[in-house]
Amino acid sequence: MRLRTAACACGRLTAVCEGEPVRVSVCHCLACQQRTGSAFGAQARFPTERVTISGETRLFERRADSGNLVRHRFCPACGSTVAYQLADQPQVVAIPLGAFADPGFSPPPAFSVYERRRHPWTVVLGDDVEHLP
Repeated sequence: MRLRTAACACGRLTAVCEGEPVRVSVCHCLACQQRTGSAFGAQARFPTERVTISGETRLFERRADSGNLVRHRFCPACGSTVAYQLADQPQVVAIPLGAFADPGFSPPPAFSVYERRRHPWTVVLGDDVEHLP
């Protein structure tokens, strides 16, 4: 089974993910913009039982645009988010794609969500991606 390792900026917090993600997406919601400090977030979701998180974490909870409670796990030393979960979807863990530090990560995003919050100047994903308002 394929293993992928995500890490924080300082390397003290890691998430090892087994197998293929169940979903890869880009999110333009305001919560993802604030979390990343960018115009959108990109993440891969893996079944919870196939993600092993190692290292000290801090927890930050917030309400997403959807109203769902989101639990962010981040490194207390460098502040990087390495994993997060929606309270109503405990069966999956989202890992920010940038934490893998792998420009060849595949599969590519299949969903682009909260596009009503998308900045008009950001990259637009192709027609093979499901675009959700």
